[in-house]
Amino acid sequence: MRLNKFMASCGVASRRKCDEIIMEGRVKINAKVVKKLGVQVDTTKDLVTVDDGAIRIKGDCEYYLLNKPVGYVTTVSDPQGRKTVMDLIPESRKRLYPIGRLDYNTSGLLLVTNDGELTQKLTHPSFELGKTYVAKVLGEVTLLDVAKLRGGVDIGGFVTSKAEVNLISANKKESRVKLTIHEGKNRQVRKMFKAIGKNVVELERIAIGKINLSGLKVGECRPLTDKEISYLKEV
Repeated sequence: MRLNKFMASCGVASRRKCDEIIMEGRVKINAKVVKKLGVQVDTTKDLVTVDDGAIRIKGDCEYYLLNKPVGYVTTVSDPQGRKTVMDLIPESRKRLYPIGRLDYNTSGLLLVTNDGELTQKLTHPSFELGKTYVAKVLGEVTLLDVAKLRGGVDIGGFVTSKAEVNLISANKKESRVKLTIHEGKNRQVRKMFKAIGKNVVELERIAIGKINLSGLKVGECRPLTDKEISYLKEV
């Protein structure tokens, strides 16, 4: 197997990025630095290290993209007997779990995996990949309200960072707002609107970074593509 393909299969990065890592002299095969592209690796015998850490193909990891419906809890099991997002994922012998959470009354994009390293990365406070939502709000959201949300609001001892906010529609009865945030505080979007005196009645997460629902119907899931997995591991 070509070295860059092997590295990508181990979850190091995309093949193109792996080529860069190789050229930087960060890769060794059997303790010898390799800087030449196109080198072949015997995956049954050769020891490959990146930055002196051994890498191995992670063939046991599964990755799913789910369009979560309202009325499901984002847990593996629920003591109250409510439906969980795991009811919508194909049966697996692996111990799968959701990355992060979506509220019971929030729908949309949710990632599910058994890759602990990726989960830790995506849920770490320093991870700033944008999460995009569409909120249906009671009453009229004004341009002044939008400016407040963009600049950051106090949601109870925490001031949110600057957000991307766009008004989709607004009238005296209700408004629809698209916003991208970079934190992951509990019920953050709902609290942000509450801070400007508005109540969210519907909330959907439509994207995490460049990954979106891509026409996936509510309640459906699909495996992540290799390109999507590499993207999440690189950002």
